[in-house]
Amino acid sequence: MKITFPDGSNKDFETGTTLVQVAESIGAKLAKASLAAELNGTLVDMTTPLKEEARVRFLTFSDEEGVDTFRHSSSHVMAQAVKRLYPEAKLAIGPPIEDGFYYDIDLAERISDDDLNRIEEEMDRIVAEEIPFTREVLPREEAIRLFKELGEDYKVEMIEEMDEDTVSIYRQGDFVDMCRGPHVPHTGYIKSYKILHTAGAYWRGDEKKKMLQRLYGTSWFDKKDLKAYLDRLEEARKRDHRRLGRELDLFSIEEEAGAGLVIWHPKGALLRTLIEDLERKEHLRRGYQIVMGPQLLKVDLWKKSGHWDNYRENMYFTEVEGAQYGIKPMNCVAHMLIYRSSIRSYRDLPLRYFELGTVHRHEKSGVLHGLLRVRGFTQDDAHILCTPEQLNSEIRGVIAFVRDMMGVFGFEYEMEISTKPEKSIGSEEDWERATQALMQALKDEEIPYKINEGDGAFYGPKIDVILKDAIGRMWQCATVQCDFALPERFELEFVGADGERHRPIMLHRVILGSIDRFLGVLIEHYAGAFPAWMSPVQVKILTITDRSANYARSVAGRLREEGFRVESDLRNEKIGYKIREARLEKVPYMIVLGDREADTGTVAVRHREDGDRGVVPLDEFVEGVRGEMAPPKIPYKEG
Repeated sequence: MKITFPDGSNKDFETGTTLVQVAESIGAKLAKASLAAELNGTLVDMTTPLKEEARVRFLTFSDEEGVDTFRHSSSHVMAQAVKRLYPEAKLAIGPPIEDGFYYDIDLAERISDDDLNRIEEEMDRIVAEEIPFTREVLPREEAIRLFKELGEDYKVEMIEEMDEDTVSIYRQGDFVDMCRGPHVPHTGYIKSYKILHTAGAYWRGDEKKKMLQRLYGTSWFDKKDLKAYLDRLEEARKRDHRRLGRELDLFSIEEEAGAGLVIWHPKGALLRTLIEDLERKEHLRRGYQIVMGPQLLKVDLWKKSGHWDNYRENMYFTEVEGAQYGIKPMNCVAHMLIYRSSIRSYRDLPLRYFELGTVHRHEKSGVLHGLLRVRGFTQDDAHILCTPEQLNSEIRGVIAFVRDMMGVFGFEYEMEISTKPEKSIGSEEDWERATQALMQALKDEEIPYKINEGDGAFYGPKIDVILKDAIGRMWQCATVQCDFALPERFELEFVGADGERHRPIMLHRVILGSIDRFLGVLIEHYAGAFPAWMSPVQVKILTITDRSANYARSVAGRLREEGFRVESDLRNEKIGYKIREARLEKVPYMIVLGDREADTGTVAVRHREDGDRGVVPLDEFVEGVRGEMAPPKIPYKEG
């Protein structure tokens, strides 16, 4: 029978030939690298025998499906090791994830970090045994009986909820697991791996269900790639914004105050203010009007907007004098009320309302993570009301704004369009118009994009901007959402050139997104060593002896007059100790003052990165760093 390959070539094979044998006929290198295959569009194991003519694509670690197969197989190896060491353990789920895999396990004994080495050693033995992964398909009732006999309650629960008449399982020696597959041919393929850490995870993400132990791991086809990944993890640990937030005294999150609620300390609040001030200036320059909405709005408004039906589980509610109010999770409702407060003409449009609005969203405690996932945060939120004719240029204007701001911080980025989710409002026709408008704007800007199916907002599709930080990690921050539905629900109108009333279109957009989250990303991007213009302290003055204190005060005064942010360390400590502390605080410039500098009106300058820059007159220092200390000038062309 004829087998056709992706390049269009084909070859004849006997019926019953396995895909491993097909790969071997092409070359030993391909056979060794192939982890699974796509057979007539379906993912299958390499041990699958051929029954009829087919199109075949072999999947290696260069293919997304190959990576998933490899890491899913790795999770099975880890689960088998756990069952050998802890026979009483019950297994839940163990999927591949980005850069690795995990397995949720129900075990009375707490698995410690020390135990991870034992599990890895058992994995080593399983890998060395080169145990085949063998697929079987069982009738549903037989699969239920099998897993009941094995005491695997979670597997039984999942099978009982399935609609299928059959269930596929995989065996590897004495280990059996329910799984759709595919898997690598045998355990010997899984040679480069590391169990990273453990965490708690509620069964099925439900806080009312049992807390399980989640073992996270990573695996790579090549040992060099594993080492490179572990090095990146170590670098990420050094940059962790939670640790740097404490060390640089930027913010804290106190259990006493409440999980997911950020308390900004003076330096962190100043850092945030510098970013917000830059944003206000840029929005005003681009024709936005600053507005402010209340934190509470009556529940009837949230029902009208669709949040009650589609977003209620993420909101907080309270009662005031017998009336129900919702604490705002978004700023759009108040902005529509501002628009509706006057009769609008087509000549007034576009209207661009901007608010640094603080919102609150109910996030489960298990997903809270420093500044990156919180319950209370501030968005650089804006809503643009425009005519259909203006829609393309307004979307492109937001894209240009994002481009300009990302350039300030040195971020590369990618874009993707998120389409209609399961829970949504508005007509199919409006969703299609909105999606096409976003696609056309990106096409006009010659920006490539991916499609993220089903991840749009409930009121419209969106462009999401995915930032790439200094060590290659991706973060979603900016977004622009195209909304035909809410203007309809709130009966927003404008009087057109024809004298008739028409419906505007609304764009929801953020440039940095959550300011809190963006600062978390920014702290890690710069590893806390911010450019001078956004450093809470730009210059730290260090005295060698008490005799220099008065001169230090006069230098600090002069620098403050110039608009520099200055701190002085006049303590009676050794100068080496003071310099080390200032470097740990990641202050861009240090000025060291002793008798010589006081006598000559000079300053000894040190930089946090390249150290000693020599002794210069104070005026020369001021002129030399003035440009670094000022906020950046962002290029912008109207229209």
